[in-house]
Amino acid sequence: MDRRTLLAVVLSVIVITIGFSIQSLLFPPAEPIPSDPADRPQITRPVDPAPDEVTDPVAPAQPTGAVVAVEQPGISRQERVYENELIRVTMSPEGGTITSFELLEHMDGDEPVNMVFRGTDDQAAMTLHFGDHTTRPVTDLFEFRLVDQTTFEFSRAFTVVGREGSDFRLVRRYSYAPGEHMFRHEIEIRNVDTAAFVPLNFDGIAYTIGYGPQIGPYFEQLDQRTEFRRYMTYQDGRRQNFNRISQGGAEVIPQRVRWASVAGKYFAVVAVPQVNADLTTVLARKDREGVPEGSQLYISRPVIRASAMVDTYYYYAGPKIPAALNRYDARDQNAWGHSELNFREIQETRVLFGWLENILKWVLQLIVQVVPNYGIAIIILTVLVKLLLWPLTRKSYESNARMQLVQPKMAEIREKHKDNQQKQNEEMAKLYKKEGVNPLGGCLPMLAQFPFFLAMYGLFNNHFDLRGAMFIPGWIDDLSAPDVVFGFGDFTIPLIGWTAIRGLPMLFVGTQLISSKLMQTPSTSQSSGQMKFMQLGLPIIFFFILYNVPSGLLVYWIFQNVLTAGQQYWYNKMKKNEPPPATKPRKKRP
Repeated sequence: MDRRTLLAVVLSVIVITIGFSIQSLLFPPAEPIPSDPADRPQITRPVDPAPDEVTDPVAPAQPTGAVVAVEQPGISRQERVYENELIRVTMSPEGGTITSFELLEHMDGDEPVNMVFRGTDDQAAMTLHFGDHTTRPVTDLFEFRLVDQTTFEFSRAFTVVGREGSDFRLVRRYSYAPGEHMFRHEIEIRNVDTAAFVPLNFDGIAYTIGYGPQIGPYFEQLDQRTEFRRYMTYQDGRRQNFNRISQGGAEVIPQRVRWASVAGKYFAVVAVPQVNADLTTVLARKDREGVPEGSQLYISRPVIRASAMVDTYYYYAGPKIPAALNRYDARDQNAWGHSELNFREIQETRVLFGWLENILKWVLQLIVQVVPNYGIAIIILTVLVKLLLWPLTRKSYESNARMQLVQPKMAEIREKHKDNQQKQNEEMAKLYKKEGVNPLGGCLPMLAQFPFFLAMYGLFNNHFDLRGAMFIPGWIDDLSAPDVVFGFGDFTIPLIGWTAIRGLPMLFVGTQLISSKLMQTPSTSQSSGQMKFMQLGLPIIFFFILYNVPSGLLVYWIFQNVLTAGQQYWYNKMKKNEPPPATKPRKKRP
């Protein structure tokens, strides 16, 4: 490897390093959390009482000011289910909560993705707390009433201990719509004494609704690559991120927000309050029993200055894809009449080469319509990118030929000024200018591939359609995740953090070495041991860097190496018996 090639290698490493550094600064990952021990009919389960009706147990003595349920025997524990073509929701009378929210079009293994990631049976989503988010959720049994085939109502009478005339009735009403991931939730509270305010005042807060303990789908660890959590709010056309919430901590947003969200890599939960009050939003990361790492979204309502009120909230629980998110920007596109919610802000965006990522995604989707295999589509996309970069690649080959032509003269200069590096550099510069060659001409294709590398990384890491996309059964089962040849189970190799043996990184090293071998110049055999080490060392360095990247990215890079080697082999064969391109004569000054 001559100095020109060495310079190209070093320059490429620097550019890639700087690129990833900039990307990390602009889009920092969330801090790691330590792990702790269309025509489908709507269906509802029968609303008749279940055989196992129970009477509420006698509640223990409560302190003055505590809210307790009024004794009411004979309430059923039977869960209720709503289903449309997109979702299946299971609601529990225990607190009027949601215990399951399945996305029927998206699978998590053999089961639909469940947007309620529970640890134990007593955990649920859409919990209600009297007071702020730190208080215990209500778990009393609620009466159930099916208002219609899409509206489910749970209600219960409560009273405040030690206060006469403080009885009130709480109603929780869930409304759904065909073809919607979004549902409406209404909280109705009515005081028995119509002349008095609703008796809920806990340090200025009446109640809190909480979504948790975690959003789905199931995961074992948030490694910030295959799965992560983003916390955000949206107000006045701007998204605000809260991704550095510490484990066990919470971010309190006292000002009004248009919506708040806890988002994963491919799915998100978004709360859209429609309450004319100064609500408080809380985004929390608190672990719950049986859940690897917890994530919660709370909305707290201030004191109610009336004897009765109805508060309305909308919740979206579904995929982070444009077709599902953008429909809430136009009233006629969704069942709830929402407009300009700008849910697109939930999606991952990149400032660097985001436009190129979108173009590549569009081309990839076109290819998949013809070839319904994303692995093959990636290979075809790689061929198209190589054809696009061929003019630059050809110039690089011609530059290499010119450099080979002047190698003897360069060797003479090195020998003549071997003890004077400054003089040697000056003479080299004069030689380059005289012969009309550019020592960095061979670097252009490498630099041109850098934007494509970053754009491909974003594409293969975030493109929803690649989730679970299979290329080679039994080996590359998910192009959005690393491949696995042999898994270690629960064991992780210390320091490097490997959990499996992967084949694609090894193929990458092999194709990279072959490509480098074909690109050697005649002077490479005379290169120093240090340069030879760089020739072998760089692929090995990238082996460790790329070991856990998505399979799609490595499929792209491996076939990019194969095509590069093929281009170089063809060029070498075609030009073997041809003289190198003539150098341009230096123009004399008048």
